[in-house]
Amino acid sequence: MTSLWSMVDFDGHEDVHFFSDAQSGLRAIIAIHSTYRGPAAGGVRYWHYADDEAALKDALRLSRGMSYKNAMADLPMGGGKGVMLAPEAGAPKMPDMLAAFGRAIGTLGGRYVTAEDVGMSEADMLAIGRETRHVSGLPVVSGAAGGDPGLYTAQGVFLGIKAAVARALGREDVRGVHVAVQGVGSVGGGVARLLAAEGAQLTLADVDDAKAAVFATELGAAHVPASEILAVKADVVSPNALGAVLDEASIAALNAPVVAGGANNQLATPEDAQRLHARGILYAPDYVINAGGIINVALEYLGAGGRSAVMERIAGIPTRLTRIWAESEATGAPAGDVADVMARELIGRA
Repeated sequence: MTSLWSMVDFDGHEDVHFFSDAQSGLRAIIAIHSTYRGPAAGGVRYWHYADDEAALKDALRLSRGMSYKNAMADLPMGGGKGVMLAPEAGAPKMPDMLAAFGRAIGTLGGRYVTAEDVGMSEADMLAIGRETRHVSGLPVVSGAAGGDPGLYTAQGVFLGIKAAVARALGREDVRGVHVAVQGVGSVGGGVARLLAAEGAQLTLADVDDAKAAVFATELGAAHVPASEILAVKADVVSPNALGAVLDEASIAALNAPVVAGGANNQLATPEDAQRLHARGILYAPDYVINAGGIINVALEYLGAGGRSAVMERIAGIPTRLTRIWAESEATGAPAGDVADVMARELIGRA
């Protein structure tokens, strides 16, 4: 494996921890990027990676993104991320594995707070929470913060799309606006429902093509294969699946004036921010538009308010995006780069 310190995605991370538990089969990585603003908050994903280096790369990229996301959302939290390595695609999570991950978190003494990410559920958080109190995204009663963060992420992305449509298209609503949605899971599906409720025209795609087809029928939307969605002629392309989908080739093929979606780490390389900018495509930096979920679980963990407080903070996402776009227009710098500069200042790394 490449040396950790020489990896492109190593960005002065404070801690990178590798855990294994022979009895349960747990193999996991927890990367802590920054605790400058508070404990490192970020979910854990359960995924089958091609190799260990791919898992480490994901943990490094995602934890850095969480530092930026939490800072830009004005949360008193740092950035971290966990990945649990599935032994093979589709392998189930065992209860002993979740318990072992909870104990692993406990050894960090509160420096890392976990929650749901890809492949994880509220029930999994309950299992982890039996071993550590440094967990959020737990089931809640009506009106309280917490629970599945995907719905809150979707709400923020929806508001961000509306802000992008207003800026790029001069439209005050999304009625008749064509949005191509990549991924119809917890976040993408939630975004699609909110858009459909306000009269948007939708084209959907997912790696599970049958799922996308059924969902499209339910919403009265079109659907295309996952390999075609980014090139659909639309007003907005909304990536809501896994990261690194915007690269030199896919950006060249984009046929929409706006990219705004909930996937983490949408840009494959830092240079891709400039590629979007050069094409005149309005880009909503992912860790700004998709902050709704972490706002929810952070307020739950901190005991800083219920659902109404969460929604009030999420309502600030369009304002933050507008500030980034205005700075980008004034300076000529890509929106992604503008957001990165702002975020680094907020975590003491200007």
